[in-house]
Amino acid sequence: MGTTSSRLPASRPLHGHTTLLSARQWWGAGLLALLLAFAWLVPWLVDADPARQQLSRILQAPSLAEPFGTDHLGRSMLARMAAAIRLSLGMALLSVATAAIPGVLLGVVAGWRGGWTDRLLGSVADACLALPGLLLVLLLAAIAPGNFWTLYVGISLVLWIEYFRVVRARTQALVTSPQIEASRLLGFGPVMLFRRHLWPELAPQVFTLAAFGAASAILAMAALGFVSVGLRPPTAELGLMMIELLPYYHEAPWAMAQPIFVLFVVVLSLNLLAGKDPR
Repeated sequence: MGTTSSRLPASRPLHGHTTLLSARQWWGAGLLALLLAFAWLVPWLVDADPARQQLSRILQAPSLAEPFGTDHLGRSMLARMAAAIRLSLGMALLSVATAAIPGVLLGVVAGWRGGWTDRLLGSVADACLALPGLLLVLLLAAIAPGNFWTLYVGISLVLWIEYFRVVRARTQALVTSPQIEASRLLGFGPVMLFRRHLWPELAPQVFTLAAFGAASAILAMAALGFVSVGLRPPTAELGLMMIELLPYYHEAPWAMAQPIFVLFVVVLSLNLLAGKDPR
């Protein structure tokens, strides 16, 4: 007699998905790797505190001593750019992980069970969608302004809905597939079916949503910082740096351009890594 695993129908992709990254995604991964290397190597290679003020070195142009120059308070732009990238990617990773876990689990439950469970969870998601995402984050930021954890909770509450909707729709389409029907007839439970059949199909879409969600989280944090309702000085955050350097645009355009360029590259790398929109 064969083992349990040998009796389970093969877990080959149901619709021909491939695990290989496209050329576009490799470009995104390469850009993201460069950003990560820059953000984490700078503190080891350069002895510069992103919050240390040197008023005798205000708005210095890039030089050998300060490759990225200094800001309006004499702080090292090199150190601040590296710190801002670490903060943005850290927030994005934390928010995406917190949103993905309940979003995927609730989406699978709704799609698998159907009936009143699907209607109830769908109604909760629709109610959350009734309030614009950025407005929800703004409301939470107004309760505790300048707090990292408030932004994290608000962004996570917005992101989970996309995981839920995409995973629920995909699960509803997959549960009637011949492979899953055959596995059910053999007596295998939901956990085994999820691990063997559902997750291999859902994983590429969850990965794509995670990359898009990370880009959205970074843009949201930068937007809140730019309108002065996000994090507070002297935090090195891209949106906050833009609004701080805006009055010095004519005097030091290279300083103002740096957070804008970094934000563009970070979001571009994540969008390239995401590939196609799964919706």
